[in-house]
Amino acid sequence: MFKPILAMIVSATVGLQAEQWVNLWPGEAPGAPRPPAGAETVGEGGRYTDVEVPQYQLFVPEKPNGQALVILPGGGYSIVSMENEGTGVGKWCAERGITAMVVKYRVSKKDDFGYQFPVPQMDARRAIRTMRAKAEELGVEPNKIGIMGASAGGHLASTCATLFNEKFEAETEDDIDALSCRPDFAVLLYPVIGMDSSWGHGGSARRLLGPEPSDELREKCATHLQVSKETPPTFLVHASDDGAVPLRNSAEFMSACAEKKVPVSAAVYSTGGHGFGWQGRGSAKGWMSDLEKWLKSL
Repeated sequence: MFKPILAMIVSATVGLQAEQWVNLWPGEAPGAPRPPAGAETVGEGGRYTDVEVPQYQLFVPEKPNGQALVILPGGGYSIVSMENEGTGVGKWCAERGITAMVVKYRVSKKDDFGYQFPVPQMDARRAIRTMRAKAEELGVEPNKIGIMGASAGGHLASTCATLFNEKFEAETEDDIDALSCRPDFAVLLYPVIGMDSSWGHGGSARRLLGPEPSDELREKCATHLQVSKETPPTFLVHASDDGAVPLRNSAEFMSACAEKKVPVSAAVYSTGGHGFGWQGRGSAKGWMSDLEKWLKSL
């Protein structure tokens, strides 16, 4: 009598499984030379650093609802916190009919890897374009593809939502890169926004911009200054007791959206700190329920 139940469990699990890691680029990823084999390490909680090859995993629901979310875990542009801010969200999405792509973009704690701006941005843009290229086969509507990022991944997501008209010479000119990289909506989870260490996140800025960034580059990557009327509808999530990435980061981005008349919503919780991930913490424990309501409103 257990066989039918077991079959149901296996069927449900298969429908939510992620594919294996797939390379984002058909050949060598542009923008920086590939590091030596064996450089990449994976720590507890799926914390990747010294990423050798940018890749993605897909979480495909049994019954896609047409929405898709490209997910960029955080980690200060030094690591990619895959389980806490990536695969957990991917599974949650697939359970609700949302097709998810979790991205392992290039990060390193070493300057000589060359993973400063715009290398992570190229990986994130490529991921959006790849989801758009695969939309028909995945049951996704090409105009319902969003970007989500947490912490430094939130900064990366915010550059996708603001700098999509930028041209990066190192990007390839294949059919995928010919597609739009503008997301149709954005979800920013306790995002780094400012590149000013007084209220931004000095570690993220240092890793992305390098040791001596120009004022022009610092301003370009301060994404609250880059919001335009073309920035997509945005949902921000933050805890007011975040001691690592202050609430002001979300507040500045939200204010810029309002000024440009970009539809913006925010869920601010009194407790939760930083890095609470998909499971939440403190009063931010149920933040994904608020996200679900917002996604349905789209």
